[in-house]
Amino acid sequence: MQSFSINGVSFGAGKLSFLLGPCVVESADHAMFMAQEINDICSSVGVGFVYKSSFDKANRSSIESFRGDGMAFGLEVLAQVKKEIGVPVITDIHEPWQAEEAAEVADMLQIPAFLCRQTDLLVAAAKTGRAVNVKKGQFLAPWDAKNIVDKLQNAGCEKILLTERGASFGYNNLVVDLRSFPIMRSFGVPVVFDVTHSLQLPGGLGKATGGQSEYIEYFARAGVACGVDAVFMEVHDNPAKAPSDGPNQLPLGRLAPLLQKLKLIHELVSEAAQVKVAD
Repeated sequence: MQSFSINGVSFGAGKLSFLLGPCVVESADHAMFMAQEINDICSSVGVGFVYKSSFDKANRSSIESFRGDGMAFGLEVLAQVKKEIGVPVITDIHEPWQAEEAAEVADMLQIPAFLCRQTDLLVAAAKTGRAVNVKKGQFLAPWDAKNIVDKLQNAGCEKILLTERGASFGYNNLVVDLRSFPIMRSFGVPVVFDVTHSLQLPGGLGKATGGQSEYIEYFARAGVACGVDAVFMEVHDNPAKAPSDGPNQLPLGRLAPLLQKLKLIHELVSEAAQVKVAD
């Protein structure tokens, strides 16, 4: 199993790590507040995390949807978060030309699910030398994600994460196939469970995405019990007012107790894996 560390946050080394933050960069003040709050919570629980936020949400349901205030603004804010809060950051890229510029700030580049098969985008991300997290498309079988790993490795990427975020299951709905976790881990790379996007209802509100955040804790516990290496969750202090993906983001007030439970579950699973069954 490949393992690596991003500024002290370990992936694939028997640790349970987290990718946490609001869906999109809303403002400098909001990003700094969220990063500090999440950092304080993770420090108190004793888990490592990478701060997640997008400078552009290019795949929104409607032309009217909020996408962010642009790449330059978003990257400037993320650079401020890195410098002042002292945490690593991850952000999405959507086109090959964005990879190099985003890599100047981000410790890890993320490939959105809809773009997971875009070879030029994967190659551009790999060539930056940064870690790359690819979300498996809602249209892709877990065993087909091996081709994603092959593309990245062929382009020289040595730090790869694969993320499960649900598969299309009828209109405006997703389902998580728990087989995805061991199948994708068999490719030799750490696997992430994107809990909050797995609870999206894509296009469920007509011109916006719906979601079922009331099930976040259940999904997160199940994923950790299945042995994932990291958990991805979008977190917001006021999801009802969030300009993007509000219905499926985890309210900040629910983060600490959930992380404590997930840490305990991970420890139990790790201990159980070491127990030898008597003949």
